Amino acid sequence: MPSRYESLVRRLYRTNLYNPVKLGLNNIELLLGRLECPYIKDGGEGRKAKIIHIAGTNGKGSVAYKIASTLTEAGVKTGLFVSPHVSSFRERCQVDFECITEAEVTEYLPNIFDKCRESDIPATFFEITTALALEYFKARSVDAIVLETGLGGRLDSTNIVESDIAVVTSIGLEHTRILGDTVELIAKEKAGIFKPGRPALIGVDLPTNVMEDHARDVGTKIVYTRPPGETGNFTEMDFDAQNSEIAGRAIEEALKIKGWEKIRRKVERGHIDIGLSRRPPCRYETKTTTGENGKQITVILDVAHNPPALQQLIKKLDAEHPGRKLRFVVGMSSDKDLSLCAKTILSRVEAKQIHLVEAVHPRAAKLEDILSAGGPPLSGCNYNLTSRGVSVQTSLALNLASSSSSDEIVVICGSVFLMASAREAIGIIEPRDSDFIAKEAGANLRADLQEHFGNRVLSEDEGEDLDEAGDDDYDDVDYD
Repeated sequence: MPSRYESLVRRLYRTNLYNPVKLGLNNIELLLGRLECPYIKDGGEGRKAKIIHIAGTNGKGSVAYKIASTLTEAGVKTGLFVSPHVSSFRERCQVDFECITEAEVTEYLPNIFDKCRESDIPATFFEITTALALEYFKARSVDAIVLETGLGGRLDSTNIVESDIAVVTSIGLEHTRILGDTVELIAKEKAGIFKPGRPALIGVDLPTNVMEDHARDVGTKIVYTRPPGETGNFTEMDFDAQNSEIAGRAIEEALKIKGWEKIRRKVERGHIDIGLSRRPPCRYETKTTTGENGKQITVILDVAHNPPALQQLIKKLDAEHPGRKLRFVVGMSSDKDLSLCAKTILSRVEAKQIHLVEAVHPRAAKLEDILSAGGPPLSGCNYNLTSRGVSVQTSLALNLASSSSSDEIVVICGSVFLMASAREAIGIIEPRDSDFIAKEAGANLRADLQEHFGNRVLSEDEGEDLDEAGDDDYDDVDYD
């Protein structure tokens, strides 16, 4: 029998089956108005938390995490809203890096559903989840909020808040049927989070003309992470350094803002250094586990899920662990270039060092399809058509690494869909969704991309674009 929490979250995931994906801010504006949210214009009573709003093609999740880490380290009660999650829905809403509890979800979510029903608001998964996060932050009386957009910026449901500073980390071609088919058009959508009279920080090597024009129209000024045209000395595998520089600059600018004096007095250089050193889960996350024979095994988890991401991952591995033998546990989504993914990994290791897995998700690539795409060079890899899941091959990889005479590193990479099971297999203890929730999450593929542009229902092509994006585009190409 499912718990009340499980039933509510399952209902939330099913929302988009009944409410068509429309693009616009009307729903979230009506919903937050009914909830008397204090973080929107003319909002309700409550603590007016300081808000940092972050958009970008790559890096936005990492930058949000680093900023929130810094503030929390300094003793500033900080709400963090991010997406998608790795192991539990509750990861999306955090205060001082503690996830919202099942009891709190059970307390706040029914009221949000009721407000939608009473006012006939056809809110979608992402809008309701945004409202849940803000209700949670209000109840916890946070001093600061770090909000990551879902997709785009201008009409993302998070853009309803009155932020103190906007940050755009990077611009690249993504979801072109929704955001636009040029970097300039996408940049304009991302710049839509700029607010009048509030600083707007942009990352390195963005289309500054578009950003400057939009800032001028809005009535604000651009703050540059680095002077225009200066890309810095970052190597192609140095995304973490770039994200850290953007996050550090954002903190520096935020602390200058009038009204941030209380927070400014708390934040010291040491807090910033600690915060910037941290990474979100599964972004080149390094763990150590113990093999059957007591040997310590290094495990690296990374959501590199397409050929460019895998290439960057391998370059970073070689740079940080030159000459080390690698063993890959990998599972992909069916819409990726499986042949090129296989070739990329095979360029670094022999087939016998590869373990293929199939996540329990409708978009997971079948083992047969990966094997077919990889062709004869992949024929000597490890897989099990009877037990296709992540845990079996992860355990085998750890056992082989443990018994190897070489100091092997086990690299678990690919789709975000496999990471929860992989983390459990290597002994990470954390909140984790039950199968009752996870199966529903996988069945409703558009759940994490409910930005709303205008008030039109998505066309068939645009809907397909959302399906192609899905939760697997975990901060897109954020190979830090």
